[in-house]
Amino acid sequence: MGEKAAPKTPSLTKKSSSSMSTSGKQQSILGFFSKSAQNGSAAAASAAKASAKPTKTDSSPCLKETKSNSLQLNKRQRPANVTPVPSSDAIEPSSSQENHSEATVKVFKKSLPSPVTPAELPIKQVAPAKMALGSSPSRKVKKTVSYAESSDDDEDVVVSRKPVRSQRNRARAVVQDDEDDYEEDGQDAAADDDEVDMDDFVVSDDSDAPSKKRKRPAPKAQTARKRSHTSPPKIQEDYEDDGIDEIMEEMPATSTAQQWKYDPNSVNPVKIRTPSPGASKSASAKQKAHTREPEERYTWLAKMTDLNRNPPGHPDYDPSTVFVPPMAWNKFSAFEKQYWEIKHKLWDTVVFFKKGKFYELYENDATIGHQLFDLKLTDRVNMRMVGVPESSLDIWVNQFIAKGYKVARVDQMESALGKEMRERDGQAKKQDKIIRRELACILTGGTLVDGAMLQDDNATYCVAIKESTVDDHPAFGVAFVDAATGQFFISEFDDDVDLTKFETLVAQINPRELLLEKSRLSTKALRILKNNTAPTTIWNYFKSGAEFWEADLTRRELGCNDYFKVDEDSEDTWPEVLAKAKDKDLLMSALGALVQYLRVLKIERSLLSQGNFTWYNPIHKNGTLILDGQTLINLEIFANSANGSSDGTLFSLLNRCITPFGKRLFRQWVCHPLCNIQKINERLDAVDLLNNNVEMREQFSSQMTRMPDLERLISRVHAGACRPEDFVKVLEGFEQIEYTMSLLNAFDGGSGLVDRLISSMPDLNEPLAYWKTAFDRKKAREEKILIPERGIEEDFDESHDAIAEIKAELDRLLARKKNELKSKALKFTDVGKEVYQIEVPKATKVPKDWRQMSATASVKRYYFKELTDLVRQLQEAEETHSQLVKDVAFRLFRRFDVDYASWLQAIRVVSQLDCLISLAKSSAALGSPSCRPVFVDEERSVVEFEELRHPCMINTVDDFIPNDVVLGGDSAKINLLTGANAAGKSTILRMSCVAVIMAQIGHYIPATRARLTPVDRIMSRLGANDNIFAAQSTFFVELSETKKILSEATPRSLVILDELGRGTSSYDGVAVAQAVLHHVATHIGCVGFFATHYHSLATEFESHPEICPKRMQIDVDDANRRVTFLYKLEDGVAEGSFGMHCAAMCGIKDSVIERAEEAARDWEHTSRLKESLERAREGCWIPLGLLSDVAAVLDDSKSEDLSAKSLDVLLKSIEAL
Repeated sequence: MGEKAAPKTPSLTKKSSSSMSTSGKQQSILGFFSKSAQNGSAAAASAAKASAKPTKTDSSPCLKETKSNSLQLNKRQRPANVTPVPSSDAIEPSSSQENHSEATVKVFKKSLPSPVTPAELPIKQVAPAKMALGSSPSRKVKKTVSYAESSDDDEDVVVSRKPVRSQRNRARAVVQDDEDDYEEDGQDAAADDDEVDMDDFVVSDDSDAPSKKRKRPAPKAQTARKRSHTSPPKIQEDYEDDGIDEIMEEMPATSTAQQWKYDPNSVNPVKIRTPSPGASKSASAKQKAHTREPEERYTWLAKMTDLNRNPPGHPDYDPSTVFVPPMAWNKFSAFEKQYWEIKHKLWDTVVFFKKGKFYELYENDATIGHQLFDLKLTDRVNMRMVGVPESSLDIWVNQFIAKGYKVARVDQMESALGKEMRERDGQAKKQDKIIRRELACILTGGTLVDGAMLQDDNATYCVAIKESTVDDHPAFGVAFVDAATGQFFISEFDDDVDLTKFETLVAQINPRELLLEKSRLSTKALRILKNNTAPTTIWNYFKSGAEFWEADLTRRELGCNDYFKVDEDSEDTWPEVLAKAKDKDLLMSALGALVQYLRVLKIERSLLSQGNFTWYNPIHKNGTLILDGQTLINLEIFANSANGSSDGTLFSLLNRCITPFGKRLFRQWVCHPLCNIQKINERLDAVDLLNNNVEMREQFSSQMTRMPDLERLISRVHAGACRPEDFVKVLEGFEQIEYTMSLLNAFDGGSGLVDRLISSMPDLNEPLAYWKTAFDRKKAREEKILIPERGIEEDFDESHDAIAEIKAELDRLLARKKNELKSKALKFTDVGKEVYQIEVPKATKVPKDWRQMSATASVKRYYFKELTDLVRQLQEAEETHSQLVKDVAFRLFRRFDVDYASWLQAIRVVSQLDCLISLAKSSAALGSPSCRPVFVDEERSVVEFEELRHPCMINTVDDFIPNDVVLGGDSAKINLLTGANAAGKSTILRMSCVAVIMAQIGHYIPATRARLTPVDRIMSRLGANDNIFAAQSTFFVELSETKKILSEATPRSLVILDELGRGTSSYDGVAVAQAVLHHVATHIGCVGFFATHYHSLATEFESHPEICPKRMQIDVDDANRRVTFLYKLEDGVAEGSFGMHCAAMCGIKDSVIERAEEAARDWEHTSRLKESLERAREGCWIPLGLLSDVAAVLDDSKSEDLSAKSLDVLLKSIEAL
């Protein structure tokens, strides 16, 4: 350590080096860098003693780095009786910025090192020579990461640094001073270590050595500054107390370093005095914010209530707000007040606050970020904080949204320079001490508008639901929006007691976010929502009236806010679809809840003003094949039953769309297959055309492969929130569409669907011609800024010319100074944000009024009044220009949006072509055999397939066994399917339904021949499932689904019933199955399958004209109890279910199986029933269903319910007897 240190006190006046560490290794490393300074240490020490008052020196801002290792060494090894002495070094400017005149000084208080943030501490002074070198801006030092507002918003050239103050006063100043203390000035107040660095309180021994380098004279104290460089004595005392207490707190409790201090009068170890805990804590520095929970610092958070003073658990508690008492507002600093004004209304939302080049989370939000994603937790004066860079905001927002959080973004509405200009122009209020910030938007999982944040190309819906009762039947009003495209869907319908339409709607749209009226939705509706939505779905409950608007309030709000005005001079004309639905109260109330919510999120105007409203009917009675929610699940159309993914589903098999908007439309096509024979054949003709003309198909595919999501992007352009690079993609996308359609015109000339689509494409040449030369696309792509070509925007050209004139004046000034100083080496140099410093060789003499800003070994850089005035003019002009750039971009977007209808029409044409090409590609991929389905318009329904294979298994099973399916026509409408367990009955049922859906979408069928009449509805009852969350047993679920079939099915429906009645006793099960089968076959007259293990049903309905027995072929080995499944459908009734054989194949012990066989022979009800029926046939036997129909005909009150078709079936049944 060189010389022995004199007793020192913590009344530190100069931040010092960590070279005082007792580590030998560290001493040698630091000594290597400080050899030049060792020789003069004695002189510096004597100078320190001669000093009357200690003086403070700021370290250069470019000499900051984290010294956590030396920090720990100092804490552990420094003797308690050693205290630092003030350094005698002359005061040196912390940077060349100190030389500025008062007129251009911008005060930066926060640039000082904080005693509680070690990462900010200056590099420890090895020697004064080191300091002198370090003060040059040319010195290359690794910078620490800063979360402070040192962004390019802070374009101020001149900086003045405040002196170090005591920690106690500094903490107190947070509340008193403006936000600039800790916000605007670039202090590294975040991303630092948590410990208090002891080097704040000690000075290196090496600093006592005199410097060999010439010291600059100490600058005079500037009267313009708020605080003196020299702290008053009282502050020094405060600093000493804090420092000693913190040192003592850091000392280990078991330290024995002072116990062996030699005392000739006492041979016993010294007893260390330990201060009482209370006294130590009272004198210690204020505990850091991030080490204490917000509830400990804010009493009103410990007993939290909402804005209406309702505590959590209260029926009217609003989790989105928190009450901040008036006294708390008075204690907040200016920034805290700005933060809590926004946060107290968004309590359930994670709020990202823009600070310079970072977005920061505070208090409880910071805790969430720290716990979930391990973001570094620190504090911003009196608030715990974590921060993320502006460039990665989207990534972090996605992370929070994926966890189910809502995320708000608060943006800076001005830069530091802009704030200064506003205050100078007299636009600022007196109390306006901080940069103006405003809530920009709130992002939720169901309302994401930026395509980059969405996980896939599928639509994401936010759904508002209003339920009521009309004539003792449930009725629903539904409004939902795909916020990314701006497309609204509205619907109102009466439903049955099972809420079939409502369940179908939920299954079709798969909502991501729900808006529900608090305590107004029925239990059944809630259960359907819980059972048919993903775990990540966001649930919002709104109060009736205030948040979930009534219909009248919705109409009034939509009418008076001019949402549908095209421009200022036009009238507010409602979209046609919405105008027709204006009188539907349930629908308007649901729409009101949706609009109110979008208003809270600050996106309602940009979405509503597009006027993109569509009427949505979950079940189309005419024109489409109805697939209800249960059928979509049973047939695995969109999600498989194994893990809920799309693997192995019909949608994933057929979807070969290239464009994102084509994929969304294709999902709608699968949800709503066609019923109209003409429209189905038009699609099939288009598929044939595209498969016969592969060149046309491939040309379209190759041109559209990299097509951006134009449907979402034009919605962003309409909202004025499109990125410049995305705007270029939009224009290039439409130019690509225009070029592709010109190629497809060569194939035009027919009258088919493809030809009509090509001819309906709007002419995009005219609107695109303007945009070819409207702005510089290269700059938009690379620099992400929209620069209009000259002549497009007059005010932009004027602003650009003004900046160019100032730069030309700077060039002229430089030329003059070259002549005056007779040096051609003069040039302008930018050092950080200190731009246009004039660089002069060291040998050149300069005027006395020039202020040196920085220097290197060979040159010096200066400012002078004329130059600083021009630089200031340039900065203000560029600040004004940056605001103008935003305005010009918005104007360009408005100009593009004039042709919104044409852009949208082009997208819809391309999406339909994309869907047709998808059908063509997937049809061709079926391989052989495959055929075009033939649709017939006959009175009697028919569904016939020869050698039909399951389309979803073609690529996974090589030896799939095809089967013939014949329902209706010249045969019976219902196939009574029996067979062994696992023989393939369910596969036949699902395969037939999926083939019908494919045919009516307009797709080829994996069969050698397909002939059918259009099916209006597919209804299914498959598997044995209970619903414990809805308190429904297996049998209850079976009968609920069966009831829907009996009430909704028509003669044109396809019905599949699998193992009905197995959820109850054999007696009840057989009775239910028999009654249902009779009703379906005799009175409804639909086509379908009835799969069962009740073989007595085959005997019961043997003579029924509309029921044909079928079975799955098997080969039985009774000796070994083995069954070979042949998976072939054939006529006849299965001999049995062979349950014991299946048990043996599963490995159950023979003794158990033998006992089971014995019990089955004695007690099997259905077997004995079959035997009794066969004996009864020998006499005069009439089936029970036939008897009931005859009785109904003879009863005048019941005969009216029998249709002519039912009577016809009854007569045929009697004849068959």
